[in-house]
Amino acid sequence: MCSVGIVGGLGVDATVHYYERITSACKARGFVPDLAIVHADIDTGQNLIRAGRLDQLAVYLAGFIGRLSKAGARHAVLPAVTPHICIEELTPLLPIPLINIVEVLAAELERQRIKRVALLGSIFTIQGSLWGQLPGIDIVKPQPDEIAFIGAAYQRILDGNTDPADADGFRRVAKSVQARGAETVLIAGTDLVTLFDEQSAGFPCLDVARLHIDAIVETLAS
Repeated sequence: MCSVGIVGGLGVDATVHYYERITSACKARGFVPDLAIVHADIDTGQNLIRAGRLDQLAVYLAGFIGRLSKAGARHAVLPAVTPHICIEELTPLLPIPLINIVEVLAAELERQRIKRVALLGSIFTIQGSLWGQLPGIDIVKPQPDEIAFIGAAYQRILDGNTDPADADGFRRVAKSVQARGAETVLIAGTDLVTLFDEQSAGFPCLDVARLHIDAIVETLAS
């Protein structure tokens, strides 16, 4: 059985979601997962991204992954999409392999032969369109006013001030991008689980965190 280390705190709700789903899936498969968790500070990460200091973000995250490696983890996980913005800078610093959420997503899109998607997630993810890490996939961006709403609503979730009306706002954005040709909407912000999931969203979507968690469980079982 493989040990997996999780860099938590990016944000807290996302970490809890991953922990609950991973342990539940492992229990259903009849084994106890070998997990280690460290806590990073989401504000530090966001400030480095806003400043464009992806090299410093990579060093910051690599420090936590190094601690997980020393604790016995053989693979690492960032349980959020946005920190993968620095994957190019982070990869050379890794002491253990990273279960990369974008690679997991790319494999699923290829399996389903999906070529045109839209994103719901943090403002960094939306504006960056997954930073060119999905080659061959056309990403339909929301309109400027929709991006402004997404940024404000997602920050409310991170701050613990979720407005129930935001769920309907995200649904309006989803219908807008689908009207402009998106085959599916990627739930590319784990904290959106506080509002809806694939079953309750009300629009065709793929939960990127679910795909990631499935890959993590497979690694734990190996």
